[in-house]
Amino acid sequence: MTTLTLGLAQIKTRLGDVAANLDKHLDYIEQAAAQGVQLLVFPELSLTGYAVQDLVPALAHKPTPADPIFGQLLTASASCNMDLMVGFIDEDPRHRFYISAAYLSQGHVLHVHHKVYLPTYGLFDEGRFFAWGDSIRAFDTPWGRVGMLICEDFWHASPPYLLWLDGADLLLFASASPGRGLSVDDKLESAWWVEHINRAYASLFTAFVAHTNKVGFEDGLHFWGGATIFDPNGELVAHGPYQAEALTVATLDLGQLRRTRTRLPLLRDERHALVLREIQRIMSGDNAAKDKG
Repeated sequence: MTTLTLGLAQIKTRLGDVAANLDKHLDYIEQAAAQGVQLLVFPELSLTGYAVQDLVPALAHKPTPADPIFGQLLTASASCNMDLMVGFIDEDPRHRFYISAAYLSQGHVLHVHHKVYLPTYGLFDEGRFFAWGDSIRAFDTPWGRVGMLICEDFWHASPPYLLWLDGADLLLFASASPGRGLSVDDKLESAWWVEHINRAYASLFTAFVAHTNKVGFEDGLHFWGGATIFDPNGELVAHGPYQAEALTVATLDLGQLRRTRTRLPLLRDERHALVLREIQRIMSGDNAAKDKG
């Protein structure tokens, strides 16, 4: 594939109403299909709403064809010839619940990511209700190798870095980021910071970085939308509006990966063994080790 038409759905969700949220997903899939979208990305917990708290067990769904919600999404993926990334609550066999993202392609589930960093500070309380994910993996898609992260995951440098090392050339970030902080350059401070780090990841990892965020008000929280796509040069490809539902669509030139990495071979020169050795040293507590390089 030389191009990818990517859609970012920044939507309002109805808290705890999975059926209503599914209907909105199906509507956006239909809109996206009419615009030739090949991959459509939804925000964090797009099927449930964000502030679910003690509703968590009642809202969990299995990413399988037999599930009444995922069955319809998988059918839509196949019939529209469109890949999907959706946010949901996953339950494991031992009844632990995870903030999750599923990647659907041609009626199949290619990958499920469990959020690995759960903010439990300030206005966030995720650690009370969810288990921590324990895996960060890239995976193969029709568009190349992809990695998914959820909100707090990409506030930490290690998850995007691990996905980059694992072969991901397209990083898909989903969030339910509440608006907070003073205005910076005529935008909320939280929006400014998210866009700032996403641009930095695109430049540092010479990869495409696409982010979509929830929008609207829920349980006293305000979500600002503002979907973005950055190319491997760190240049802005597309930007969704703030404070409104929207479908943002852009066609990515996947050949940009080769052009950028030929000019700037950061991936070629990355020293994996050195990183592993130094992390092992730090974890062992041997901070007094001398530099032998």
